[in-house]
Amino acid sequence: MADFSPSIARLIDELKRLPGIGQKTAQRLAFFLLRADREQALALSDAIRTAKEKVRECSVCNNITDTDPCLFCAAPGRNKSIICVVEEATNIQAIEKTRQFNGLYHVLGGALSPLHGVGPDQLRIKSLIERLKGGTVEEIIIATNPTAEGEATAVYLSRLIKPLGVRVTRIAMGIPVGSDLEYADEVTMLKAMEGRRDL
Repeated sequence: MADFSPSIARLIDELKRLPGIGQKTAQRLAFFLLRADREQALALSDAIRTAKEKVRECSVCNNITDTDPCLFCAAPGRNKSIICVVEEATNIQAIEKTRQFNGLYHVLGGALSPLHGVGPDQLRIKSLIERLKGGTVEEIIIATNPTAEGEATAVYLSRLIKPLGVRVTRIAMGIPVGSDLEYADEVTMLKAMEGRRDL
């Protein structure tokens, strides 16, 4: 005999697909949603549907946005001579929390990882190089995660970009090795940005 009705079991299975959600948490969330007002549950459903329909990647920097270009690329007051390169769009918020960086961004969509089949062609490196051809970019800050893959990506980008006459810097290692930028606090991220170094 099944523990839950088919509808509840399906809801639990779908919630388990979310990162960091196991069986027990999925059950708690499912029963919370079932106990919630119909309007509250439908508002969540509508928010998910709207996000899936409207959110896309910025055509310039690959950030996740519902306007193209994104708010960073479209902002007239941002310094267009500096581009901060990150692995994922979620990393941008960690840098923005410092309120010290006023340049542009470029989202790679991951890091080099030959063991997982991620090479330069799977990342958005070509579009980064295209952005450098205008001659207005003076510095690239590489803010990839302090992991083996992030370091390999930083070295690869440095070797690719330096011959173009653009300064390449790497954020300092105030971020613990093996962690993600997404989880860095404001002070740690600020120190990492201030302590960046040439590659």
